[in-house]
Amino acid sequence: MDNTMGEIATSNRQITLFYSSKSVRAKQTLAYAKAEGLAIEEIDILKTKLTGFQIVELAEKLHIEVADLVNQDHPAYTSHFEHHNLSTDDWIKMIQHNPEIMKQPIALRGNITILVETPTDIIKI
Repeated sequence: MDNTMGEIATSNRQITLFYSSKSVRAKQTLAYAKAEGLAIEEIDILKTKLTGFQIVELAEKLHIEVADLVNQDHPAYTSHFEHHNLSTDDWIKMIQHNPEIMKQPIALRGNITILVETPTDIIKI
């Protein structure tokens, strides 16, 4: 399987979950979704490199700026970067090179997209 993907395909029949396999919240969300019997397509952002287009699309679906997809409180961010104003392209490159700093998990189903704050959020979509 090719590790790059084009446009994000969504379905009403399953939930696509963008997550980091290092994230406790993501693991809890996946476990909860599976316990609820939800059909999940898992996309581990640490293993599958997101395209710039996908990053922009995720931000648009969440109605936020690409910069707001970056968790500026994440240790991987604070240890390497200062808080600054970058261009959208620079934020995209930063996420692509440091996927663990992207806010996640992000769940998509049909035309609904949410940033999962607590594992039970997954049943809201």
